[in-house]
Amino acid sequence: MNANANEWIQALLSAETPIVEAIRALDRSSAQICLVVDESRRLLGTVTDGDVRRGILRNVPLDAAVATVMNRTPKVGQPGEDRDTLIATMTALRIHQMPLVDDDRRVVGLETLENLVGVGEQRPNWVVLMAGGEGRRLRPLTDETPKPLLRVGGMPILEVILRGFLKHRFHRFYISVNYHAEKVRDYFGDGRAWNADIRYLEEGQPLGTAGPLSLIANVPQAPIVVMNGDLMTAVNLEQMIDYHTEHGAAATMAVREYDIKVPFGVVAMDGNRITGIEEKPVHRFFVNAGVYILEPEVLAMVPSGQFFDMPDLFRQLIDSGREAAAFPVREYWLDIGQKEDFQRARQEFGQVFDGK
Repeated sequence: MNANANEWIQALLSAETPIVEAIRALDRSSAQICLVVDESRRLLGTVTDGDVRRGILRNVPLDAAVATVMNRTPKVGQPGEDRDTLIATMTALRIHQMPLVDDDRRVVGLETLENLVGVGEQRPNWVVLMAGGEGRRLRPLTDETPKPLLRVGGMPILEVILRGFLKHRFHRFYISVNYHAEKVRDYFGDGRAWNADIRYLEEGQPLGTAGPLSLIANVPQAPIVVMNGDLMTAVNLEQMIDYHTEHGAAATMAVREYDIKVPFGVVAMDGNRITGIEEKPVHRFFVNAGVYILEPEVLAMVPSGQFFDMPDLFRQLIDSGREAAAFPVREYWLDIGQKEDFQRARQEFGQVFDGK
């Protein structure tokens, strides 16, 4: 068994290749891995989407050499290795790809778990879309229309989000509704028009960005995806779930870089003595991007019928010593909070989503 020969050969990179080129290679490849090799094609390391995102969190610049983020001790297999052994190894290690190398550690192929066991028809992960907000900052546009039903690219924002999930084989959805709830239900129904299973979480009163999770009657078997219903993003949710699983996290939050440029020279002082001056510095932060992955048991931490936001849930997890991971978003992302954001979304839709 071996992945498509042309594809794994195209995944070969030198250690000096810029990270941005590795990102392009990862986005093109269904195998979702780059193999870093020397001039004799000996394996030096591997790079996955998770490696790149961990580099972003460390503020590694995207023009740096891919060697700065690669995994230098990847698990490898040998050509001709038994299929069941490969499947068992990859499943136990929670990895989706394994380079095949000869006795001199030269790369001769690549195996993927999907190639060995096949791609499932549907993902087991439930998706919760938070669509109960009033969208006050968008008034008068939202006086009669809930924000998730405002149209971009000829369809409601929430339908753009739904179609993005369906493209990646998610099929079971919960939509939290409150403001103009009947209009959301009338539009999406039970989801049959999209070959989806859609159910509703009736808030009754505003419950925040996490409170509606307490309305889910049954406990899921797989990690659950939660997303604000007013986001336009091309983030790869499959990669985010893999990242969450790889880190053994109880909860993972998508984060976005946010820069603040101080328009003046900032003076550093020790008492009344000036110790330095930094001209117009840029301060970089990571901010909450409104997309989350939660382990099923985390739902029990959400209080029933109370206003409860996602930051409250993450604080509880951190205080209890549970692992909370950050997943940096490198793809297109736009929070439609104000009128200018809505206009920008309408202008950029075709470029980002190809009108689909």
